[in-house]
Amino acid sequence: MTEMQDMTGGRELVMVSNRLPVDRVVEADGSTSWRTSPGGLVTAVAPIVEQLGCLWVGWVGAADETLDPFEIGSMRLAPVELSEDDVELYYEGFSNGTLWPLYHDVIARPDFHRVWWDRYQRVNQRFAERVAQHAAQGAIVWVHDYQLQLVPAMLRELRPDLTIAFFLHIPFPPSRLFAQLPWRKRVVEGLLGADVIGFQQVTDAVAFRMTAERFTRVPALGNTIVVPGTAEQHSRTVLAQEFPISIDAAAFAEVAARPEVQERSRQIRAELGNPKTVMLGVDRLDYTKGIRHRLKAFDELLGDGEIDADDVVLVQVASPSRERVDAYRQLRDEVELTAGRINGEHGSIGHAPLVYLHRGYTRDEMVALYLAADVLLVTPLRDGMNLVAKEYVACRTDEQGVLVLSEFAGAADELRDALLVNPHDIEGLKAAVVRAVHMPREEQRRRMRSLRRTVYDNDVAHWATGYLGAVRAAAEAQRPSRTGERTEPIQVSTAFVPRSIDDRVRRLAALPQLIVASDFDGTLAPIVPRPQDARILPRARQALEVLRSAPDTYVAVLTGRSLAGLAETGLQSEGWIVSGSHGSELTGLDVSVVSGDAPPLGSPLTGEEDERLQRVVRRFERVLGGEPGVRLERKPFGIAVHTRQVPDAEQADELLAAAVELGLAAEMHVREGKQVREISVRDSNKGSVLRSIRAALPAAPVLFLGDDVTDEDVFASLGPDDLGIKVGDGATAAVERVPDPETATAVLALLAELRTGVVIGSE
Repeated sequence: MTEMQDMTGGRELVMVSNRLPVDRVVEADGSTSWRTSPGGLVTAVAPIVEQLGCLWVGWVGAADETLDPFEIGSMRLAPVELSEDDVELYYEGFSNGTLWPLYHDVIARPDFHRVWWDRYQRVNQRFAERVAQHAAQGAIVWVHDYQLQLVPAMLRELRPDLTIAFFLHIPFPPSRLFAQLPWRKRVVEGLLGADVIGFQQVTDAVAFRMTAERFTRVPALGNTIVVPGTAEQHSRTVLAQEFPISIDAAAFAEVAARPEVQERSRQIRAELGNPKTVMLGVDRLDYTKGIRHRLKAFDELLGDGEIDADDVVLVQVASPSRERVDAYRQLRDEVELTAGRINGEHGSIGHAPLVYLHRGYTRDEMVALYLAADVLLVTPLRDGMNLVAKEYVACRTDEQGVLVLSEFAGAADELRDALLVNPHDIEGLKAAVVRAVHMPREEQRRRMRSLRRTVYDNDVAHWATGYLGAVRAAAEAQRPSRTGERTEPIQVSTAFVPRSIDDRVRRLAALPQLIVASDFDGTLAPIVPRPQDARILPRARQALEVLRSAPDTYVAVLTGRSLAGLAETGLQSEGWIVSGSHGSELTGLDVSVVSGDAPPLGSPLTGEEDERLQRVVRRFERVLGGEPGVRLERKPFGIAVHTRQVPDAEQADELLAAAVELGLAAEMHVREGKQVREISVRDSNKGSVLRSIRAALPAAPVLFLGDDVTDEDVFASLGPDDLGIKVGDGATAAVERVPDPETATAVLALLAELRTGVVIGSE
């Protein structure tokens, strides 16, 4: 955790959550004390708090109780008092009767009551005032979860000196669902009071940015939302981005290695009758967790004879949750009734195929259960992340066990080697359970090894470093000037470089020689409606220039644009190797000695080639030149058809298909790109030109970043010592992926800093 030490830049860290991270303990003699509670949030942030210390603001969990601030371990706790009415209206009402079902895809019907909303506002104001009262000057305040979405804006009004971060631990709903909320604009405005808003998944961050644009009319530029200025405040930016939460994987592995925990796992299996297969479910008793669907699948498998009640036991841990809420009491009744019926129909004297446990357990006991379980069933209908899945993987140091995971859990984005299921599809869920029960040990080992690598590469330290690094960047951006005046906001790049890429970039940076190559549009420069308006991101340009100046480091740009078209963007590339027109043009390097029988790269057209090209150009201008939105781009060796500005997507596809037919009919070479087709008299591609460039340079590994299908030729040509990074969505042969040009730029900046020691500035 040492890399976390300077993430706050010496500022006080203030945690704000609905509940304080402690439980009251009543001793045998009647005295009371406090101990750290075992909740998911506490588990996730405990390593951060232990190292950094913090002030934590929250409710103690008992209504109408007033307590003075107190300390436990490295935390100073500042309790917020909630009355019985507050608990009923703010917590059980608006938070869990309105927001929770709305944010979980309306699995249950949300209720909208004005009295609940009024109390939600009042309690959020109380939390903001308590933070404002106790936080040190310039502190970093980290607000957690859906119960406190108004606090950021309220706190900004009270204490503009603070840096405010917000993290949503549950999903954020699509705009069409969020639109149902009568107070939707107020909630979005509350969240936009933060400097950084963190989400579990890319889809959540995208949904919020779309929602903010729709209901508050603020522009979203990539991951950044621009909040307009007022007479009192400058305009400012809000980073709204995914930061998938994780666990302290090493700590769970350490518990799993303890002899007494391993002995307890053996005892658990013995207490269950030493069945062939132990399956485990661990959830809060909540309708979003898919417990009813899971039990239905288990019941049908027993009834079908697909699994034998004498051989298989399912242990379902369902910790109590919101038991004063009607929907949760009803769920408990249904689950307990189902559990009793399953055991009644399929059990026998002395043996129950389903063990239902309605209580919470210590971490040691949970780790023992993880070690005892051959199969873990994590099948929520909707979940922000689900750390149970990651905990199970971290504990399986034996590389055995099978994880069955809902594709609607945030963890499914990372844990791709689990058996992914749609929990609504009972037949599919049953098939996955049978597959898990009978999975060969070697396949278990392969999958678990991959899962463990993912969990360790993206552990809680990695999560905290990325998130708090973004928050610290926001804090630095608002640091007062020497005159005491607030400076204009600084645009700070806070793109989140995945740990797996970070590790590989560090290895590349240490090599004696290196080739750094990249596509241009969609990689170094964001995609824009008019290609001539594209501009390289300033930080990307700076990083490449620093790398180009480093010893034994070569920088290349491989683009489908012509060199003349690239020059129109204002790119200054002196000293770089630049290939245009998908390899037909080249500058900055003489590769004629390695061109073989083909025309040397960059050589002019022959007379026959020029005549064929002119015929094709005339045909394209006649057939497609008058189509609205179509742009024909002349290139030295061909012509490109762009449809990015064609308003109708289906029509754009038809026009591109027509361009392909025209090109093939003329016996030309056709290349496909994003909303573009290029027709050329020469058969070249970025992969072949990179091979020529490598042959003309000293032997060196390659880092290549690209976003288009035309970049796949490069990815396919890379070897095991190279690193290919796909930018954006789409199938790819690249081994790594980043979401956007801003993150691609962060990768280049990291490489430049590691290789040269030069810190690449902000945008």
